[in-house]
Amino acid sequence: MRVRKSLCFLLVALLVSLIPAASHAAVLISVGFAPPALPVYVQPPCPEPGWMWTPGYWAYGPDGYYWVPGTWVPAPYVGALWTPGYWGWGSGLYVWHPGYWGPHVGYYGGVNYGFGYMGVGFAGGLWVGGAFRYNTAVMHVGPGIHNVYVDNTIVHNTTIINDRHVAYSGGPGGINHAPSAEETRFSNEHHVAATSFQTQHRDAAMNNHASYFNANHGHPTNAAVARPMAAQSRPMNQGFNHQSNAPGNHGNQQPHYQPQVQQHNQAQPHYQPQEHQAPHNNGGHGESHDRGH
Repeated sequence: MRVRKSLCFLLVALLVSLIPAASHAAVLISVGFAPPALPVYVQPPCPEPGWMWTPGYWAYGPDGYYWVPGTWVPAPYVGALWTPGYWGWGSGLYVWHPGYWGPHVGYYGGVNYGFGYMGVGFAGGLWVGGAFRYNTAVMHVGPGIHNVYVDNTIVHNTTIINDRHVAYSGGPGGINHAPSAEETRFSNEHHVAATSFQTQHRDAAMNNHASYFNANHGHPTNAAVARPMAAQSRPMNQGFNHQSNAPGNHGNQQPHYQPQVQQHNQAQPHYQPQEHQAPHNNGGHGESHDRGH
């Protein structure tokens, strides 16, 4: 069975490599069984001003589902917000919808990833005057970051309760949240794909045997890290590029920093879901991965 899964994954990877980069958005990964439940973890403090939180998620690789740790990454341009990817249900398969950068947070299946991504929109902060302000009601920031505020109302209004930590939308036991008109509109805006920091981070997780569900049984050792893994060491700058990565500009520069991976193991999340009941299930697996609230 493992050989068959590996061959199927390699075939998909080969097909993807033959498709022009501009067409990658149309390539979808589909799996015949549901992803595991989302693990609970503590969010590491934001290490640099202007960096954005990208929540952890289950991806699919040569040996099945593997966990990509949550991490902070530099925003690719001023005003950029991250819409996380999600697993959706369709035609009897679980299909991965990749995340993207844009001026607003679009639809991500109603999956409550926590830390601002409560199921609908984004409650973790906002851009004001070219700087990002962090809502510390749901975000953890480092001691050198002072551009913060507290707004519990938006957290309450955008939260979809997900007591069983379901990691997919639709299908048997999945989150039941259809996109609103606003989410649909935001999803159709101009988008920028994941940065090289994010793709290197994902690839580092894929190449780590301990990241796979069949090795960690839904409890990854490194559930979150402060900085993306496997990033090339470069001189520090201000955290994002004001022009080269903005929509409409074809520059390919990426923000620079000195990698400093910090490990954060599983623990109680720092948010309390309050709105929009989701179905009670264990993510399509026989064993429950209850994280507690």
